[in-house]
Amino acid sequence: MGTPSADVEQYLTDLQHPLKEGVLQLRAAILASDLAITEHVKWNAPSFCYGGQDRVTFRLQPRGRLQLIFHRGAKVRADTAGFVFEDPSGLMTWLAPDRAVIDFPGLGVVTTHQAQVIALVDRWVLA
Repeated sequence: MGTPSADVEQYLTDLQHPLKEGVLQLRAAILASDLAITEHVKWNAPSFCYGGQDRVTFRLQPRGRLQLIFHRGAKVRADTAGFVFEDPSGLMTWLAPDRAVIDFPGLGVVTTHQAQVIALVDRWVLA
């Protein structure tokens, strides 16, 4: 099970965002994973780590946007040759060979696709 952070708790208490409920839903679901996921605030948003490496980060700017960025660290890695990640959901938009985003234009999308997103997160952090 994931480990909540006091810094993220405070960040979310203070968060003024039209899709805050979606952020809270996704965060709870990610932390409920069987994996030892930790969290902290990075890029002015909650970010999830596995094995001490940032792997999935919320993007909440501009203010009306809610996205999850799937990455393998802060910078695009040079060693992407051979990296393959299958997305059977079709939710991910690839920004680079090892970096993708899922866009949530509204709370309904969070609710509808939450199980698929969590399955992707669980696989992504291990990839």
